[in-house]
Amino acid sequence: MLKVDLHSHTSDDPIDRIPYSSRELIDRAAALGYDALAITLHDRQLDIALLAPYAAERGVTLIPGIERTIEGRHVLLLNFQAAAEDVRSFDDLARLRQREAGLVVAPHPYFPAAQSLFGRLTRHADLFDAVEYNAMYTASLNFNLPAVRWARRHGKPMVGNGDVHRFAQLGTTYSLVEAAADAASICHAIRTGRVRVETRPLTWPTAVRVVGGMAIDTLGITPRRTPEPVRASL
Repeated sequence: MLKVDLHSHTSDDPIDRIPYSSRELIDRAAALGYDALAITLHDRQLDIALLAPYAAERGVTLIPGIERTIEGRHVLLLNFQAAAEDVRSFDDLARLRQREAGLVVAPHPYFPAAQSLFGRLTRHADLFDAVEYNAMYTASLNFNLPAVRWARRHGKPMVGNGDVHRFAQLGTTYSLVEAAADAASICHAIRTGRVRVETRPLTWPTAVRVVGGMAIDTLGITPRRTPEPVRASL
C-alpha cells in the first residue's frame, strides 16, 4: 500500500501565500513516509519534469496535478497534460476526460467556502472519480461528513488529502492506495476503489494556528516567499 496525498500547495502557487518551496514539501513528505504526492497549485499546473528526479531520489513519486477553478468551483485534476489549465467549464472537463485518462477529485465539496462544489457535485456526478476527505477538521467540527454520505450514495471512493498549506496539515489525513508506484497506476487504483482513507482530526490549537497563519498571509501582513529555482538534483 502506498501512502499518498493528492492535494498540496507550495510557494510556486500563483494565488496562495505558502511559506515553503516545492522541494521542501517533498523533503517533508519523504520524512513522513509518503510514497506519492501531487502538488496542486491553484489554476496552474506545475511542470514537475525537473522536480521528479529530486523526488524519486527520496522515494516519492510526483503526480501531475492542478486545483482548477471551474465555473467558480475548485476541482482537482490529476495526471492530465497541461491542457488541464484550459478547463473553464464542466463541458470542458467532460471533453478532457474523453481525451485523457486522468483522475478527477472533488475537493472539500461541502466546506463553507464559495469555491466548494455543493450542488454541482451531484449535477456533474459522472465527471468525478473520487471525493476528498479533507484534513482541515476537528473532532467537534467536520465538514467532511456530507461528502462521506454523498460518496456512499453515489458509489464513489473517498481519498484522504491534506490540502496542505502548512506543514502541520501533512500526515494527518492521507490515502493508502494499492498500486504500483507510478502516477497512472495510482490514479487507476483510486478509480477502481483500491484506496483507503487514514485520518485523525486536527486539535483546535493546530487548526487555529493553520487558519490564522493563512489568514495573516492573505491579508498581506507577511511578505510572500519568492519561489526557489528548481534544480534536477542536489
